[in-house]
Amino acid sequence: MMGMKERSFAPLVNVSLEDLVPADHFYRRLDRTLDLSFVRPFVQETYAGGGRPSIDPVVFFKLQLVMFFEGIRSERLLMRHAEDRLSVRWYLGYDLDEPLPDHSSLTRIRTRYGVEIFRRFFEAVVDQCQQAGLVWGKELYADATKVNANASMESVKPRFAVDAHLRELFATEEKEEAERAAAAEPCTDASEHKASLPEGIGEEMAASNKADVSLTPTSSPAVVAPVQLPTSLEDALREDLTKTNKQRHDWTLQVGKPDREVIRGTYRRMADFVVSTTDPDATVMPTKGEGRHLGYHTHYVVDGGKARIIMAVLVTPSEVMENQPMLDLVFRARFRWKLWPRQATGDTTYGTVDNIVALEHERIRAYVPLPDFDQRTPFYGQREFQYDPKQDTYTCPHGALLRLEKNRYTERTKEYRADATTCNACPLKEHCTDSEHGRSLRRSFHEESLERVRAYHTTEPYHKAMRKRSVWVEPLFAEGKDWHGMRRFRLRRLWRVNCEALMRAAGQNLKRLLKKRGWGRRPWPEGAANALGEPPSPDHIDLHALSLAEQALVCEEKLRVKCLLKLLGVWSIPLFSLHLLHTMSLPPPATIPPFLVLCGFPQRVCGSLEISFQTRLGIGD
Repeated sequence: MMGMKERSFAPLVNVSLEDLVPADHFYRRLDRTLDLSFVRPFVQETYAGGGRPSIDPVVFFKLQLVMFFEGIRSERLLMRHAEDRLSVRWYLGYDLDEPLPDHSSLTRIRTRYGVEIFRRFFEAVVDQCQQAGLVWGKELYADATKVNANASMESVKPRFAVDAHLRELFATEEKEEAERAAAAEPCTDASEHKASLPEGIGEEMAASNKADVSLTPTSSPAVVAPVQLPTSLEDALREDLTKTNKQRHDWTLQVGKPDREVIRGTYRRMADFVVSTTDPDATVMPTKGEGRHLGYHTHYVVDGGKARIIMAVLVTPSEVMENQPMLDLVFRARFRWKLWPRQATGDTTYGTVDNIVALEHERIRAYVPLPDFDQRTPFYGQREFQYDPKQDTYTCPHGALLRLEKNRYTERTKEYRADATTCNACPLKEHCTDSEHGRSLRRSFHEESLERVRAYHTTEPYHKAMRKRSVWVEPLFAEGKDWHGMRRFRLRRLWRVNCEALMRAAGQNLKRLLKKRGWGRRPWPEGAANALGEPPSPDHIDLHALSLAEQALVCEEKLRVKCLLKLLGVWSIPLFSLHLLHTMSLPPPATIPPFLVLCGFPQRVCGSLEISFQTRLGIGD
């Protein structure tokens, strides 16, 4: 007969939440791995000495980690999720009958803390990774990715119209406030009541390059100056360094905010003319095949060790070039964790003169590609000319001298030019120049550093670093975008998206720390499918992921100790190693793919392994 389930619930008697959460649950492992009591001293100064007790800061950061691991994009949904999940209640320390914090409290707490507290939390996780031996520190890799903002292009308006509207709006409020004050206290000057408005907000409205401050009255708290360490610097030298540092734009201290007062030539930023009324800090970002969007750049500096720990994070508007914050991030990672990297690697975008000179001056090899300008013209390139450092002259292929004509200090280059009469009579002129004033060359003030970097391009460590970069940094961006909501920020304003990026990077580092301390590749809370969210270790490479075999080659690890022949799970056969295959009497390479097919491998995998067997094991010709 057909059954019918009656809805009937009996009251719970003598049931503890401690008994309802399994002993091997993920949050139990997370609670044992990461003790968050270190956040209380960080935030102590943001609270008053008396009054009503607030939400425990440890609970706030635990909720942030739950949001990261569960893939939740809203505080409201987060608290609804916490109400339904016994494991989350246990992790937070709230019993079944205890009311959870309101979702609006999390927003106020984030505003109270600001970016600096989130950065200190991220650095505390990196500290634990370093203590666990996950940070190598010999190599650093820099890269950036585009992330869409939580705003649409429909919100983009002309900046002058937005500024005019805000000036008129706040002027009306100021006038109404003065009238109300005058009606209440006739003898009181209206200028005294003007102080009730945010300080200087009218002047900031008038400046077009500071509309971001006017659109949001709340900003991150001021950063406390660090305690100066005792040094042996002279007072004059200390004052000179202090003055130089004040003039330099510190990307970390400015939380990724660009200096809009810097203008190069006739170039004007698009952000100087348009602004989004939804997220004023987001700028127009062109994407391949997807038109234009409002977005940001998320910058990572990653350690070159196997764990790929993220050492520095910064979010900037998309108008900021990827290479601009590189030095601040690399040097912060170096001095914060007392590292001495022997190389810093980036793509072609990072190959600027400023980055190269600064890295080479600190004896850090700049492994960055440089553009080859000689290929952009049909004439002789600069390599065809011989430079004499003693005479400071160039010699052309026909033997004529190019002497120093002038110094271009704004471009930091020297210009050399040959005699016009000699060039016009030269039989090689059609291969050299089409100018009637003689052939000219430009040499950078820092050409020695550039030549040193070009010399790296012919070495194997440089090529290895370039290969390693593609499998070290970019998969971290893919992991964040595929599993942790990195494709689009959920918050708005520059300081808030920096908080979001710091928590995401801290969570990615925490996954590596959990693995180091015994969690392995078991599923994360959101389900077994997300077990692939963490890229496989180079110690164990499956054949169905051929790109991981390339990662093993980059690690310079011996393939014969790798378990490259992991059979399909239905076979339940022990793993074979390449060392075993090397010692076995195998047939010629042409018959190896059929042998693997019999073992259960796909045909495309077997065909791609033939070259690997020949070159790495010496089998066959």
